[in-house]
Amino acid sequence: MIDLKYLEKNFDEAAARLSKKKVKPELLEEIKELFAKLKEAKVAFENKRSMQKSLSKEFGAYKAQGKDIGELKAKLDELKSEISKLEEAQNALQKELESKALNIPNFPDDAVPEGEDEDDNVEIKKVLEPKEFAFKPKEHWELAEQNGWIDFARGVKLAKSRFSILANDAAKLERALINFFLDFNAKAGFKEFNVPVLNNSKMLLGTGQLPKFADDLFKIEDEDLYLIPTAEVALTNMFNDEILSSDELPLLLTAYTPCFRKEAGSASRDTRGIIRQHQFDKVEMVAITKPEDSDEVFEKMVQNASDILTALELPHRLVDLCGGDLGFGAARTIDLEVWLPGQNKYREISSVSTTRDFQARRAKIRYKDGKKNHLVHTLNGSALAVGRTLIAIMENYQNEDGSIDIPKVLAPYLHK
Repeated sequence: MIDLKYLEKNFDEAAARLSKKKVKPELLEEIKELFAKLKEAKVAFENKRSMQKSLSKEFGAYKAQGKDIGELKAKLDELKSEISKLEEAQNALQKELESKALNIPNFPDDAVPEGEDEDDNVEIKKVLEPKEFAFKPKEHWELAEQNGWIDFARGVKLAKSRFSILANDAAKLERALINFFLDFNAKAGFKEFNVPVLNNSKMLLGTGQLPKFADDLFKIEDEDLYLIPTAEVALTNMFNDEILSSDELPLLLTAYTPCFRKEAGSASRDTRGIIRQHQFDKVEMVAITKPEDSDEVFEKMVQNASDILTALELPHRLVDLCGGDLGFGAARTIDLEVWLPGQNKYREISSVSTTRDFQARRAKIRYKDGKKNHLVHTLNGSALAVGRTLIAIMENYQNEDGSIDIPKVLAPYLHK
């Protein structure tokens, strides 16, 4: 959640910053109106409280002097009732304000490029040159069918569309990638966790998936539980409503989990293959830092994800997301896009984001520095999306006969 005090005191400045993210002016106007109503309610409440204090003093004096207190008591009783109603109205407005504010995205950093959508994202650099093939490269679903690596039909039979089954060497390679990613992250200083893939609504509210993205979540019927869309939810919220010690920061965390998304609004996108599935595997990085360290940690996380792709000898590029393509909770995001020769284009394989104190304010994650408590900064990023890495290996390591080689660094994990 953004800082509501800042928004109220610097409304025009805040609105200008949020316009970079294409926030609807109507939402901000509703917030502005609620600020005004709440201010009026507070003034009315305080005025009545002031009257109550004054009459209470008079009531005490009358009582001490033995005067008739009947009329004063009636006035005080009436004031008490009015104050109670005003307090209820004030609380209701405060709740409405906070509820609407949960739908306001994070402020983008000043460094975020201007732009409408992904076409306006800015390439930072390319890493490794794509391989030149002496034949026309196949796409991953063609290779999967030829090698018996992915069973699309039975995946649909077991669940529905956008579910699939990895078989044979693909299943082994998926497992190898997970272990390779976790080991790589550990060497970079990330501590490994195994977390629940079902989290409650408070946790999803803390990292910003609720309430805005409820339609993209799989909810358990009659339970306050959701399948997580990313391990970021669990890793970050391990510290929900906690005060950490300054000395233990930064916290660098990693976990492998299956992830679940309804992919709402993507009905006609990436319908072939496993680019966009309802269930997919991912190894996540999360960092919890002091504000002054967050930029350095952000660069470390981007570099780590890039180093994994380099170790796998997969060509990729780093892209700075523009304001119009920036995620809800992100202040800045760098996407890593891997080269897919079958598609003849770069496709996202990791997003590394800093949310500044946006998630920390929602999740009440603080740290103690001396006598004061401060909000932490939180960061997250994939290292990596496992299924998309599998796709990248299939397409970049394919041979003319359709067979697929294995990256050298994975040989120990496959006992080769």
